[in-house]
Amino acid sequence: MIPVSHLTDYLREQGLKLDLADVQVAALTLKAVLDADKPDPSANLFRYPVPRLSDDGACSLVDELAPEPFDLAPLFGGETLEARTLLASLNALVHSTQHQIGADWLGIYVRAGEGETKRLVKLAYQGLPSRAEFPLTEAFAEGSNNSRVGLTGWGVLIDDVAVWRAEGGGYYECDPKVRSEVCLPVVDAAGRVLGIIDAESATPAFFTPEKQAWLTALAVVLAHPFGTLPWLTLDDEDEAGV
Repeated sequence: MIPVSHLTDYLREQGLKLDLADVQVAALTLKAVLDADKPDPSANLFRYPVPRLSDDGACSLVDELAPEPFDLAPLFGGETLEARTLLASLNALVHSTQHQIGADWLGIYVRAGEGETKRLVKLAYQGLPSRAEFPLTEAFAEGSNNSRVGLTGWGVLIDDVAVWRAEGGGYYECDPKVRSEVCLPVVDAAGRVLGIIDAESATPAFFTPEKQAWLTALAVVLAHPFGTLPWLTLDDEDEAGV
């Protein structure tokens, strides 16, 4: 059971004017998905295709895949049963949320590394192949909503990518067809960023309040499984500005 106070705190801190009842229903549904017994998880959840990066690593080369898939196993210290179970749960959450909102792309990222290696790593997604890791640096955040949300703890709602960019907003382009996006932080009780969720659509203003309610619920529900990861250590300096 997710306390209502957790939902109201998240809505207030993120400045989201959503119907609390809608968020509650979505959170209860996703929590049930998270808690449900999963089929025997498949090891192929550890690997997924990714676009080839430019020589400087700054951007993805659209429609050109890297020769090798990205491998999550090293992040977890191997393909353990605990890791397979977690990845199966995260993929179930993505599938359930995507079933409700019908976005063109939806993904879950967790924070990993410390200091110069601090980054967001994609754990589960539905949609076209996309970049696996986003550096959590001020320089990269200038052109990446994912990194900016991961650093600041402040979510981003973009109704029209073209307008956003014309007004000076930084944007990392994985798919040129994307026209609208929602990126929200996953935070712990102290407001520290554990990860993010990101949703994209080829339709402008696609993410209605009803769809935002499901994405908000997903971000809140993810706080528990992310918080149990043994390698995710957070310092006081990681407290978000929310």
